Order: sequence, then C-alpha cells, then structure tokens
Amino acid sequence: MNRRPFLAFAVAETLSISGTRLSTIAIPWLVLTSTGSPVLTGIVAMAEMLPYVVAKALSGPLIDRIGPKRLAIGCDLASVLVVGLVPLLALIGWIGFELLLPIVVAMGMLRGPSDAAKHAMVPEIARLAAVPLERVTGVAGVIDRLASTVGAAAAGGLIALIGPGLALALNAATFGLAALVVVVGIPAFRATQPETRASYFTELREGFDFIRRDALLVGIVIMISTTNLLDAAYSVVLLPVWTQSSGHDAALLGLLFAVMSAGAIAGAAIATATGERLPRLTVYTVAFLIAGLPRFAIFAIDVPLIAALVTLAIAGFAAGFINPILSAVIIERIPSAMIGRATALIGAFTWALIPFGGLVGGALIALFGLGPTLWLTGLLYFAATLLPLARRSFRSFGSRPSEAQSV
Repeated sequence: MNRRPFLAFAVAETLSISGTRLSTIAIPWLVLTSTGSPVLTGIVAMAEMLPYVVAKALSGPLIDRIGPKRLAIGCDLASVLVVGLVPLLALIGWIGFELLLPIVVAMGMLRGPSDAAKHAMVPEIARLAAVPLERVTGVAGVIDRLASTVGAAAAGGLIALIGPGLALALNAATFGLAALVVVVGIPAFRATQPETRASYFTELREGFDFIRRDALLVGIVIMISTTNLLDAAYSVVLLPVWTQSSGHDAALLGLLFAVMSAGAIAGAAIATATGERLPRLTVYTVAFLIAGLPRFAIFAIDVPLIAALVTLAIAGFAAGFINPILSAVIIERIPSAMIGRATALIGAFTWALIPFGGLVGGALIALFGLGPTLWLTGLLYFAATLLPLARRSFRSFGSRPSEAQSV
C-alpha cells in the first residue's frame, strides 16, 4: 500500500481546479471591465470552452502513448507560460481583446488534455494506494465541489483586491505547482500501449468504437451530456432570471449556488467514505430523483425563500453522490490499454453541449416564459436520468467487477 500517489493526486487536482476556477472568473471579468461588452465577454468564454472540448477529445491517443503523467506535466507547464502572458501584458498596458482571445484559446487547448490525463490516472492511483475506485473518484468530486465554492469565493476576493490581470499570475503559479506535485508524488505509470502502434487516427477511432459498442457507456454519455446541457441552462440563465424577476439581487443568486454547493460537498464526502459499499443503481436513481426535477420546480411555484434554500441543500446533498459512482462505473468498464482514449472521449462528449446551455435556456424563456421553462427543463431532466433505466444494458450499472478487472 502506497498512499503517497493518492495524496499527490488530491493536491494536484486541488491546485489545478482552484486555478481553473480563478481563471473562469478573472478572464470574463477582465473582458467585461475593459470593453464593457457582454457580447465580447460571452465570446471569450466560448473561445476557451470549445477548444477545451475538442482538445480533450483528441488527447486520448497521446495519453495512451506517452502516459498520463507526462502529458499532464507538459500541459501544466505550458499553461504556466500561456496564462502568465495575461498578467505580463496587463503590467505593460498591452492587454486587449485581440491579444486576449488567442491566449484564451490556447488555455482551453492545454487545459482539456491536462484534465483528461489526470482523470486517466485514477485507476492506477487506486491500484497503487490499494483503495477502492470510488474512494479516488469521490475525492476528486469533493475537490471539485470545494473549488466551486471556497475557491470561487477566494478568487472573487483576490480579483477585487489586485485586479483580474494580476490575479491570473496566481493561476499560472497553481499550474506550476500542480506539475511539480505530479513530478514528485506520482510514479511513472505502466505502459498501456504495445511497442507496435497503429496510427494516431486509428487509435482515436478505436477509442470511439469501444465506447460505441458498449451500450451502458453510450447510455451514460447521452444522459450526462443532456443533464449537463440542462444544468448549464439552469445556472447560466434560469436561476439568474428568476432572481432578477423576483426582485432580488446578485447576493441572493450567490447564496443559492453556495447552499447547493455546500450540500454537494457533504454528499460527495459521504460518498467518498462509503461509496464502495453503496448499492450503485439504487443510489443513482434516488440521487437523481432528488437532485433533478425538485430544484427546477421549486422556482416555478410560489413558495417562501426558505423552502427554496432547503430544497437546494437537499438536492445538492443528493447530487454529491452521483459523480463518484458514475466515474467508477465508467472507469471499470475500460481496459487499461484504452483508458486514455476512452476517458478523454467520454469527458469531451459529456461536456460538448455545455457551451449551448445558456442559449437553450434563453430561447425557451423567450418562447414560453420563465415558469413553463422551469417545468419543461425539470421534466426533461427527469426523463434524461430515468429513461436509461428502461434499457436492459443498465442492469449492469449496479454490478462491480473483481479488483483485478477494476484496475
């Protein structure tokens, strides 16, 4: 048993995700304050997300060829240089939208493969540390939830204190520290590819074909990509519009997000400690029933604010159980020689619709109004999470392979 790689993985994930949260706040704020244009702010956000998704999808063969450790280190070190350009240009007064846009594109192209490589480390980290797979995926879930609350709040304070341009210097430092932690704390992984290799595009197609032939993985990808789209519509448009139309300000909007995130942290922490003993299919079903439709419907009906806050706290708690279980199910079904390609493609597919969530939410409100849109999106969420249960392939969702098969 060697817990050092497990600890190093957790620290590297904390540094990487916290830095990413900082940049997702600092860069749009920098554009908004320097140009005053919401349109340009939206463009720069899209300019990072789309390259992120594409680069993540294409990085799989590289992960399997050179190993996730090398790729993660290389991308994080390159990110130090790319992100570091922003505070440098801000200091000399050269920062502008025309220069910022290609930097943001490069940031997305580097962050996608880095995130995919770290995710591909999970089964080997679990093997080295001799811990259940759900323990590692659960820790990653807790870190992500914490970064979304504490990290985002700290980032906002830092940006207010020193400005978005200089704050990104800290973002660059987090990537450098993450690379150092991976170098020191995580050993070189076993090769997953044979000496005789097919072409890059052949390997990429092999990863796609593997996913396509697994009915359970296909069902999971369709379900997650759909719920991610609806989650993006909810957080980017629906909840802000409800907050504004009900006479509240951004402080309440922040409180709504914080309450749900706090519940999710608690749920993910419990899932980390007990995930390997939980009945997967039952937890999946109950968690989505609680975390899905109720948080949409509560804002479509006239209830006291405290009822909405309690609903979000309970929904967040249930949501905290979902990702650790889903991640473990996905990873267990992928052979070690395919781990980079398959996990990178699955990650890209499930994120592919997120950039369009705001557009969908805004269009539905324009067509039907806020109340009907909340009910419609909530019911679509309900259907997206429960319809896969009707498929025979989902019967294997709750089964656990032997430890040898898992890692």
